[in-house]
Amino acid sequence: MKTLIALLAGFLLSGAPALAQDGYLIRAGDILQIEVLEDPSLNRQALVAPDGRITMPLAGTFKVAGLSVEAVQSDIAARLAGNFAAAPNIYVSLQQLAEPRATGGAGGAARSPATIDVFVMGQVGSPGKIAVERGTTMLQLIAQMGGFSSFAATKRIQLRRIDKKTGTGKTYTFNYKALENGESTRSMVTLSDGDVIIVPTRKLFE
Repeated sequence: MKTLIALLAGFLLSGAPALAQDGYLIRAGDILQIEVLEDPSLNRQALVAPDGRITMPLAGTFKVAGLSVEAVQSDIAARLAGNFAAAPNIYVSLQQLAEPRATGGAGGAARSPATIDVFVMGQVGSPGKIAVERGTTMLQLIAQMGGFSSFAATKRIQLRRIDKKTGTGKTYTFNYKALENGESTRSMVTLSDGDVIIVPTRKLFE
C-alpha cells in the first residue's frame, strides 16, 4: 500500500502545473490545488481569501498567506492526521496566481469598473474570484457560484465585508432556504467589491 501511495505521489508531482513554486510565498487571490491521496473526496481548489486564509473540510479555516507551498502541505497533513490511521499524503500546488490589480492610466483618475470582484470559498461548486455586475444581490450570486457540495452548511452561509474607511470587518449569516423561499429580506443585500462569501462545512448531525 505504501509503495502504491509513493508511486501515486510521484505521478502527481511529475504532472503538476508548471507554475514556479520554489521560494514562492502564497498570497491572497492565489488558487491552490489540494490533493489527499487517501481520500479523493477532499481534493479541491482553494482560493486564498483577502484575509489570507483558506477553508477545507476536516481541516477548518486557517491562514496560508505568507507561507510556502511546502509549509501549507505540512500544515494540512498535521490538521488531517487525526482523521486517518496513518499520516495522510498531501500534495499542494499553485493552480493559479493572483491577478495584479489594474491601475488607472495616464490622464486622470481610473474610471469605476462595471463589475466588482467577489470571493467565494468553502463548500461550493466553483470556488474562486467571481466578477459580477454592480448591484448584484446575495441570492443572485448564489445562482452563479456553481451550487453547493454535499459538505455544505447552507443554513450558515457567511458574508464577510471589510469597511474600507475603518478597516474593520463584519460577518453576516444567511440561511439559503430562507433566501430561496423569500422568507428573508437579506436576499436583497447588494454585494460590494471585495466581499467574501464562505459556505462552511456542515457538522455531523446538521
